[in-house]
Amino acid sequence: MNRFTRHIMIPVILPLIFFAVGLSPVEVLGCRNRGLLALAISFVSGLLALGTAFIGVKERMHGNLNSIWWVINTLILAIPVIGMILLA
Repeated sequence: MNRFTRHIMIPVILPLIFFAVGLSPVEVLGCRNRGLLALAISFVSGLLALGTAFIGVKERMHGNLNSIWWVINTLILAIPVIGMILLA
């Protein structure tokens, strides 16, 4: 698996699921279930973003120039958290 797939394509799955749940009609999941699913996805994504940010900082401190991939990963994983704040 190359870096693009690992750091771009896989993390994009969480924002896609978040916006699919957020844009689904209320009749499909119900209001409460839709909100709880969006909150859970946003929470998991936020925790993963903190983890990847920590890894990126650690890699940068060790002088690894490929740490920018972890920063990109963190920015992608932060999208559902920002979306939850904007939608709330």
